[in-house]
Amino acid sequence: MQYMLMCCIDEALWQALPEAEREAVMADYHGLLQAWVTDHHYRGGARLQSAATATTLREADGRLVLHDGPFAESREQLGGFHVLECGDLDEALSQARRLPTLRVGGVVEVRPVDPAYRL
Repeated sequence: MQYMLMCCIDEALWQALPEAEREAVMADYHGLLQAWVTDHHYRGGARLQSAATATTLREADGRLVLHDGPFAESREQLGGFHVLECGDLDEALSQARRLPTLRVGGVVEVRPVDPAYRL
């Protein structure tokens, strides 16, 4: 079963961290991604640019409306995602627990990928 790990963090909190701490977190991220590839868990993912670069589309009265910025106002912004192959939710949660951004205030949402709509 595939699971998506959606990684969110308050961008202001991330930027307020000392550069050395951000670099250490990203180095740990790189090591974790390599471990997932080696263990054949990793199916894909990406780090996203700042939420300030987002464009949101909505439909109102049959018209397309574009907004600069993220879809929802929240303290944390989606910073990236990973899709992992795991035997069950417990394994997916165990893998998600390894994400280094958790130790600096990040949040991870774990959700199964619907196999009926997977490419």
